[in-house]
Amino acid sequence: MTHPRSSLINLEDTPYYHVVSRCVRQSFLCGLDVSSGKNYEHRRKWIADRLNLLTSVFSIEIASYAIMSNHYHLVLCVDDHATQNWSMREVLERWCMVFRGPTEVQDYLSGKPLSETATRFVSDYVETSRSRLCSISWFMRCINEPIARKANQEDNCTGRFWEGRFKSQALLDESAVLSAMAYVDLNPIRAQMAETPEASNFTSIQDRIRHIKESQPVSCIDTAASTPKHLQTFSGNACLNEPSGIPFKLEEYLQLIDWTGKILREDKRGYIPENSPPILERLKIDAKQWFYCAQHFESRFKKFVGKYHSIQKICQSLNRHWAQGMRNCRIAFG
Repeated sequence: MTHPRSSLINLEDTPYYHVVSRCVRQSFLCGLDVSSGKNYEHRRKWIADRLNLLTSVFSIEIASYAIMSNHYHLVLCVDDHATQNWSMREVLERWCMVFRGPTEVQDYLSGKPLSETATRFVSDYVETSRSRLCSISWFMRCINEPIARKANQEDNCTGRFWEGRFKSQALLDESAVLSAMAYVDLNPIRAQMAETPEASNFTSIQDRIRHIKESQPVSCIDTAASTPKHLQTFSGNACLNEPSGIPFKLEEYLQLIDWTGKILREDKRGYIPENSPPILERLKIDAKQWFYCAQHFESRFKKFVGKYHSIQKICQSLNRHWAQGMRNCRIAFG
């Protein structure tokens, strides 16, 4: 059953969300389409470039991403408090990096005198834009619409390129965020498109590893300087509901991804090493359940993901008795 987006994305519950957007009829977005023989690999860079632009415009950070052949995954963190501190000019300058804006806005930005009516219009336009700059729906719209236009123009056709709605999952606690990020970063390995995280093209894990190698010694990876500008930083012990950074250490996360990626390799199928990364022990996640989550996160969990008490809490706020996937969350996260 389709739920209104307002019931699925509530920043008071969590700033973190896993979103997925797919092409219609599962047609190819990028890569080689075996049936037609056409190669659309260059389109993956279209999305990557668009993500780089939008993270400099919106108050939304990307914790992880993976651009696949007919869909892409994002783990997003929304900082709605940041937009409240932006001046009128900053809001309009950011918005006009994506949309041209009406004449009154252009006049305001160029310093031309405005009438009283035009001034009121610009003030209202600022508040509308401010709310949109922390909206996941508008963020996704600003990715998908221009990509669809370019792809349709290239294919010399019209009509839908993306499915009508993007899929979203609210990540209610640290366990859910960690699982979603790992699931996204390991997508190419699971799909046998790459053998290692650093070889996984158009993923956040490859960007992070490459940036570390290019700019920082290994001993300094847990710093803001070790993070690419278009990705959210790791803050270590930050609170999940205060989006000042991903609430883990980058070094721990890289170790976890490397450990999980080795398990996902075909020659390691079904093998779970005894010595799991300490981060799993701290979050009380069973290694076998973690491995299953790394393979089936999107299908196993539904609209809300987290520990059982986190799901219960959000059900109470929505006046529900239960939510889909509660049993799986309880098994996976306790």
